[in-house]
Amino acid sequence: MSHGRFKSPVEAVLTGLKDLFGKQDLEDRFNPSNRIEGKTCLVTGANSGLGFATAVQLAQRGGRVIMACRSGIPDAGEKVKQLSGSDHIEMMRVDLSDIAEIHKFCDEVRDKNISLDLVILNAGVTPPKARRTKQGLDEMFMVNYLANFILMHRFLKDGVIPNQAFAGNAHPEGDRPRVLFISSDSHQGASAVDYEEFGKYFDYGVSKAINNYSYFKLVLNTFAVELSKRLNDKDKIDVSVNVMCPGPVNTNIARDAPTFLKAFIKLIFLLFFRSPMKAARPVTYLCCSPDLEGKSTEYLHMFNQKKMDEKCYDSLEGTKLWKASAEVWKSIDPKACR
Repeated sequence: MSHGRFKSPVEAVLTGLKDLFGKQDLEDRFNPSNRIEGKTCLVTGANSGLGFATAVQLAQRGGRVIMACRSGIPDAGEKVKQLSGSDHIEMMRVDLSDIAEIHKFCDEVRDKNISLDLVILNAGVTPPKARRTKQGLDEMFMVNYLANFILMHRFLKDGVIPNQAFAGNAHPEGDRPRVLFISSDSHQGASAVDYEEFGKYFDYGVSKAINNYSYFKLVLNTFAVELSKRLNDKDKIDVSVNVMCPGPVNTNIARDAPTFLKAFIKLIFLLFFRSPMKAARPVTYLCCSPDLEGKSTEYLHMFNQKKMDEKCYDSLEGTKLWKASAEVWKSIDPKACR
């Protein structure tokens, strides 16, 4: 059976605290003068927390920001406008737990002739126990992983993210789109993908939910590496696909935790974890800095460059994951890309 790094919320929180006190090697490279004037940026899960802070910072740097989220419409968008001083903010509704909603959202983006320069895949959930989606999948598997697989297929096939490999509409040289997966360093040490259980729904409780969170981040990172391989040649990057862990962030991600744990987690988050605005700085760096131009499969843990778990780079594993993901998608969705 698959397993992640942590067995309890307390263990995960304590590890997050330890991460806060390390040196941040690239922090001095975070330059407010790096602008993205007129570039179109899409951020999932942008109505609160890290996604909200990222939307504010990208708008402050001249980006046209699309906030893709399930709730907070239009209030969160109005607040981003207020904080950023920019009116180039749009909110679009999408429920990433529902495949029909994802198609509706992707159709809307395509039909508006939107061309995305930056895509930040930030949305995630940590339910306290297994929850079944409308299509019968586990909610954490769907939102934290498969929804991203589907979004990328739709955006690339539709040419919404300009690219040569899937749509044949690549941007001119030197103006490459960037895709950024928001992950977690807790993926380090998670098990390899278990294809016997992959995509299957089964009941679990709090401990397995925490365990699954880091496991699905390893799955996500493996997909990111495989996606980059399929988009890019060795000597030519068409679409940059990078991954980062923002470190411990004071967000509402633990809002569904059991009552006996929620108060403890909220107190630790409030006292010790970084604010979303501070945690979003390395996200913004990866999106805006010329340091990342023409680079792909880079991984940042906060402002530190490092390697992901070695399993994420296994090319055979990447191919198997792609095939298994496509099969799960096709089994529940007649509109799946063939």
